[in-house]
Amino acid sequence: MAAVSSFCSLSGFVPQTFISPSSSTLHFAVPKTHFTNARTVRFSTFAATSKPASAVAGSTSGKREPRGITKPRPISPAMQELLGVTEIPRTQALKQIWAYIKQHNLQDPENKKIIVCDEKLKKIFAGKERVGFLEISGLLNPHFIK
Repeated sequence: MAAVSSFCSLSGFVPQTFISPSSSTLHFAVPKTHFTNARTVRFSTFAATSKPASAVAGSTSGKREPRGITKPRPISPAMQELLGVTEIPRTQALKQIWAYIKQHNLQDPENKKIIVCDEKLKKIFAGKERVGFLEISGLLNPHFIK
């Protein structure tokens, strides 16, 4: 059983502690001269697992299969033209579109939250001339084929 250390803020008081072997109860042996109402303190413990760490992980490689927005999905031909791939996760698509916007200096100089679309972006963003940065992910949804 692991050793238990205890701390007390009272000067000259050093409590004796022990753990009951049948439960997770911490008992303090307090001299009667200092305190008359000693208390029992409960704490939770973590049970040791019987399986090795590699068996708990579920797979031998340690990486799980991508799910949700990190799973590659097929995309529309308009988006394929811009990104140059047939399948991509939503997170990476958004990241590459932002890289394209910054590379071609398509942000409005007065309000960086607005994107001024060129011809390629107009195909993806429903023909809009200007798009707010919060609208981008919503406008990308129809381009991910389910």
